[in-house]
Amino acid sequence: MVNSMHGGDIYSRKIRYDFSANLNPLGMPESVKKAVIESVKNCESYPDHFCRKLCRAIAEYEDFPAEKIVCGNGAADLVYRLVAALKPKKAVIAVPTFSEYEKALTENNTEIIKHYLSEENEFAAGISILDYLENEIDMLFMCSPNNPTGKIIEENLLEAIAEKCRRNDIIFVCDECFLPFAVDSVNKSVRRFINENIVILKAFTKIFSMAGLRLGYALFGNAELADILRNTGQFWSVSVPAQTAGIAALNEYDYIEKIVKLINTEREFLISELKNFGFKVYDSEANFILFRCEIPLDEMLLKEKIAIRNCNNYDGLGDGFFRIAVRNRNENEILISAVRRCMNG
Repeated sequence: MVNSMHGGDIYSRKIRYDFSANLNPLGMPESVKKAVIESVKNCESYPDHFCRKLCRAIAEYEDFPAEKIVCGNGAADLVYRLVAALKPKKAVIAVPTFSEYEKALTENNTEIIKHYLSEENEFAAGISILDYLENEIDMLFMCSPNNPTGKIIEENLLEAIAEKCRRNDIIFVCDECFLPFAVDSVNKSVRRFINENIVILKAFTKIFSMAGLRLGYALFGNAELADILRNTGQFWSVSVPAQTAGIAALNEYDYIEKIVKLINTEREFLISELKNFGFKVYDSEANFILFRCEIPLDEMLLKEKIAIRNCNNYDGLGDGFFRIAVRNRNENEILISAVRRCMNG
């Protein structure tokens, strides 16, 4: 059975419970839904290509200069635009990780150097990544928490990576799209060590469950680089509804606090239950969990209209690895009950 390159393929299969896409189980905030509906009256006009109002709102939310913020049609759009704008000759990726980094680099004919994260080290990044960051490298892609492992780059290592990239003039693209789900996320961000070579990717997609609207943004340590990206790629990439939704979402402070508590409680519940089945489960600080088992669990669960992510097409993983999103308690219990039935035949 051929699995999707990404999770969330609800269109080619009859799915009732989707654990394959790492989205917020609380769903889109009501204020955001209302903003999207009200934005329809403005859709007869082209959207602001520079997302000026949205960038000002993000600047206030992030306490970051607006001229160093660029919005895109999801964080993935910004990945492709970065590569297209800078045309790196040689780049490093720490794998397993989000496949779009490699795809964007390959389409630009960039030579890719892969640093394989060790299963023996629970797929956590270690100091050996520093050995790859030499002068001939132009760009580094890393994800924290990493997808699909859920591992955060530890503070001391993050600082060391940021400094070596600055010293060797390497653009360090740190994807933090899942970081808002982590406890004390502010102190786990590369933002603390930002310099002119750092680009931080963020998204409304995950934390605000806005996958269908497509909205992401990047924080730049270098205003000139931000301006280059702002003028790279298609015009009007961020729609009127997406820009309006983003502004509304930034006021949802209570919503974020609520989801962080829910995710951390439910993640521990799921990890415990999966371990009870005898699966190898990898600790996570994201809203998803990577585990390993010896049965074709994804195919078995599809018979119960439940989708999970088969990770056999992640470079650095292989057969037997699966990823599940953390949902609410009712859905999580439904998943565990279904897994139990699969285990019992």
